Amino acid sequence: MTAVETKTPADFWFDPLCPWAWMTSRWMLEVEKVRPVEVRWHVMSLAVLNEDKLDTMDERMRTLMRTEAWGPVRVCIAAAAKHGEDVLGPLYTALGTRFHNQGLPRNHETIVAALEEAGLPAELADVAHSDAFDGELRASHAEGISKVGQDVGTPIIAVPGADGEQIAFFGPVVTPAPKGEAAARLWDGTLLVASTPGFYEIKRTRTQGPVFD
Repeated sequence: MTAVETKTPADFWFDPLCPWAWMTSRWMLEVEKVRPVEVRWHVMSLAVLNEDKLDTMDERMRTLMRTEAWGPVRVCIAAAAKHGEDVLGPLYTALGTRFHNQGLPRNHETIVAALEEAGLPAELADVAHSDAFDGELRASHAEGISKVGQDVGTPIIAVPGADGEQIAFFGPVVTPAPKGEAAARLWDGTLLVASTPGFYEIKRTRTQGPVFD
């Protein structure tokens, strides 16, 4: 009998609104194919993250945070609360494909179509305009952001380190999403630098927008 390989859990906090988190999430699905990793999806919120920073934003971003940013995360957290966190992966894929790859509006009709694709009740879309699950949303957001600090956004990834302590980091921010062995190399390298004591940041100016392939 062949021993079953134990998979390393990778906790991934996302906001379906963010195109860069979407790129990272598609890379993580590739990582699952080439490394013994299992992604566990969680919700964080750009609306919550930025609610105290609205006065510093331009009008377009301020409007986005006050209106469109709340609905998708509220629907995701309600779906997880009612149907279990295992629904978040399929729902995120259904929402993200529509928002980012297809460029569909982030409205009620698009959210309903995503819910139906994920096998979830269409009435969950009504939660987009309700604060009924905001407590759960804020708790999930706080769990993720507490691992890396307030100076970052989405996505956040956390994995167990060699000593059993969790290693958490923002990103990586990458486009297009690497596939196959390229995805594996980026994963290995990310874990290497993230696990280095005292390491905090590598960054350069982005010269290309998200490539949704």
